[in-house]
Amino acid sequence: MQAKEVMTTRPEYLNAEVSIREVAELMRDTDSGFEPLVRGAKVEGVITDRDITIRGIAEGKSPEDSAIDIATHAALYTYSDTDVVDVLKNMQEQQVQRLLVLKSPDQKDLVGIITVGDIADQCKDEAVSKELVNCAKHYR
Repeated sequence: MQAKEVMTTRPEYLNAEVSIREVAELMRDTDSGFEPLVRGAKVEGVITDRDITIRGIAEGKSPEDSAIDIATHAALYTYSDTDVVDVLKNMQEQQVQRLLVLKSPDQKDLVGIITVGDIADQCKDEAVSKELVNCAKHYR
């Protein structure tokens, strides 16, 4: 099974110039905790609800401050044709629960987001099940 078979397609994303408040409002409205921030066609970073709490509120940022200032700039990703076992290994190594999905190494268009939950929902293979367990081990 490949990433493109289980990923969330047409992900929500925001312009890198948005405020922290705008990100929080979109997260509230879409029941999401993760949003890519883009400038043109390039992903400039990703922001999570945890980033808003830890890098925003705890550091005294205003809701009107720029979201890109508290975003993670090293966006982690995989490609749409990557096998989900390899996606899970990547998530485990990076200790994350989600990755951006780019079309291919040659075409870096953002085509989706894949989460541990997306993979678990489609899990019918023993090898995938083992990697899901390994991927979740660092969460206590």
